Amino acid sequence: MTAAPALPVSAPWGFSHRYAEALPRGVIALPPERVRAPALAVWNRDLAARLGLPASAEREAAQALSGLALPADARPVAQAYSGHQFGGFSPVLGDGRAHLLGEVSTPDGLYDIALKGSGRTPFSRSGDGKAALGPMLREYVMGEAMAALGVPTTRALAVLTTGETVRRDTALPGAILARVAASHIRVGTFQYFASRQDVASLRALLDHAIARHYPELSPGDGLGFLNAVIARQARLVAQWMGLGFIHGVMNTDNMAVSGETIDYGPCAFMEAYAPGTVFSSIDHQGRYSHANQPLILGWNLARLAECLLGFIDPDQKAAVDKANAALGGIAGRYRAEWVAVMRGKLGLSGEAPEDGDLADAFLSALEGQGADWTLAFRRLAEAAEGDATPLRMLAADPAGIDAWLPRWRARLGPDAARRLRAANPLVIPRNHMVEEALDAATEGDMAPFHRLLDAVTRPFEARPGFDAYALPAPQGLAPHVTFCGT
Repeated sequence: MTAAPALPVSAPWGFSHRYAEALPRGVIALPPERVRAPALAVWNRDLAARLGLPASAEREAAQALSGLALPADARPVAQAYSGHQFGGFSPVLGDGRAHLLGEVSTPDGLYDIALKGSGRTPFSRSGDGKAALGPMLREYVMGEAMAALGVPTTRALAVLTTGETVRRDTALPGAILARVAASHIRVGTFQYFASRQDVASLRALLDHAIARHYPELSPGDGLGFLNAVIARQARLVAQWMGLGFIHGVMNTDNMAVSGETIDYGPCAFMEAYAPGTVFSSIDHQGRYSHANQPLILGWNLARLAECLLGFIDPDQKAAVDKANAALGGIAGRYRAEWVAVMRGKLGLSGEAPEDGDLADAFLSALEGQGADWTLAFRRLAEAAEGDATPLRMLAADPAGIDAWLPRWRARLGPDAARRLRAANPLVIPRNHMVEEALDAATEGDMAPFHRLLDAVTRPFEARPGFDAYALPAPQGLAPHVTFCGT
């Protein structure tokens, strides 16, 4: 590794560097590019406090997160990884515009603080290593919304503007995101070392990931690790599905072994329920559509299993058999997690064998009716109180809902309406509201962004003045399209 040149420093932030020390062949040491005029656009005070950052961190953030005055104990590196992107394997991807500054210790464990949009690295290929303000604010608001919804997620500590222009289809204000993650270890990280047959580094990665995320396992327990990742990812995708969230780019380099949602690129929330919904401009075949997310869950985890065979059993056939047995259980595990999510969203009392069928029947009643996913579940609360009209009005033809309601009411317990409102958000990051806020921020007005952030971080509350954030996009708007790699 090449030593990073000396830079001015701010106060230490309490960083350790266990990943870089454990995986020296998986990182390249280099500083972020220094930018012209950094300014703090958003600072996440609650998250900073949770991380135990020094009181000076907010005051120093623009300098410390831009490369002008790194924290004294930062040792920035770019991480290497591979990945299957839309099914095609790329042996070298890595952090093309990101720098891991280090890890901070909290009562909950270690957390990475990494920069995104912080300049070119040896993994940049033809990219400029930069990021525009809008996409970085998107990642901030999406991560905070998911955290408020109870979904495991990376989060943003800060977004800062750079005082520079980034050229995409047009000239845009540049920005840097400071992202916090339980780690940035991806399925693609395992693929990087496996594809190079670097068994020593692969073993070090496995042991590091176990110690960091699954300390109940013994070092080197490849099968236990595979099963643990399967369990967390099945739960995560079930939560996505319950919210109508579409990640949009479920490549293996975007699946974290921690079980957190990572990389909010072409993501969006579905409005009218349609299983084949796709928002990404490059997903022409619907590989990562809403309905396909559980299938891609299994496909990605099979790629992880391939990397772990040597740590599952020394006998190759036995290792393959054990891995296949674990992978064969994914569908059942995911179904159980999904039914648990839907049981809560439907306000059901206790557990019954028919609950999955009841949830399937509700989705069948909604499909093709133009019914808004989020509001349909939210309006079950009024139906539980005896007024199904708000729910029926969401469907072009409510006959399916009418046929389903008696079955559902038979499974409700006391206090159902309260439990339904506690389980089903009123507010999600509506796509048109997100775009309006990001467009305004790009033009220099951050007020709509802060208003949106306020709305989505209290998603279960009905508050005066926030009605617009609970409504679908107005009719006549063009279909929402998202873009990757911005």
